[in-house]
Amino acid sequence: MKKVVLIDDESAGRKLIREYIKDYPELVPVGEANNGVDAIKLINEFQPDLIFLDIQMPGMSGFEVLTHLDEIPQIIFSTAYDQYALKAFEVHAVDYLLKPYTRERFHQAVQRVLQADRQPSAGPLAESLLQEKQTYPERILVQSGRRLINLAVQHIIWIEADGDYSRLVTAEHSYLSNYGIGKIEEKLDPEAFLRVHRSSIINIHYIESVDKYASSYDVKMQNGDVVRVSRGYMDKIKELMF
Repeated sequence: MKKVVLIDDESAGRKLIREYIKDYPELVPVGEANNGVDAIKLINEFQPDLIFLDIQMPGMSGFEVLTHLDEIPQIIFSTAYDQYALKAFEVHAVDYLLKPYTRERFHQAVQRVLQADRQPSAGPLAESLLQEKQTYPERILVQSGRRLINLAVQHIIWIEADGDYSRLVTAEHSYLSNYGIGKIEEKLDPEAFLRVHRSSIINIHYIESVDKYASSYDVKMQNGDVVRVSRGYMDKIKELMF
């Protein structure tokens, strides 16, 4: 059995999912929300296995909802806008239903959820988009107090693990990300961002100098921060040397 939450600001959208989901006794709706704030409360309370998530909603988008969740369940986006498909891939959505969709298309999405349970992977949606084009975000939304700041990825100087989170350092500020450093590494272009320590990733465009020691390197970044390169990652720095 899978607990399911439906999130759509249009009642017709939620009604259609309720109707289609009757074909799947293993999917049990446990709640609905028509806005982002209520969606966050509902998901954190019920901890569903799957959410059907609209993207453009008053006050808070579906992507913003995800940044406030204690745990991220499987996601099927259900939206009238096709321009968010690649961003859906970035948050590892299982599928992306473009309204208006048919019962057969809904069936395909549910089958992908059930298949993902049997064969865990990056997900059918991620795989199909990856085949089309490997892409990395140029801009991201990062938390700053109660606001989300639109940050150009190229402005990140380096990244430091902070417990289960990560701290993104720029010239002016640092921002705390909900993702661990391993997940951050997966999302960034490896041509620019280099893992140099289990707790550190650097943007090679901001390297000022490198100090060599017997068993390690220290990388001085252009903002003055010094990042230690651990022994296991030294070969990555050596590859940059000519």
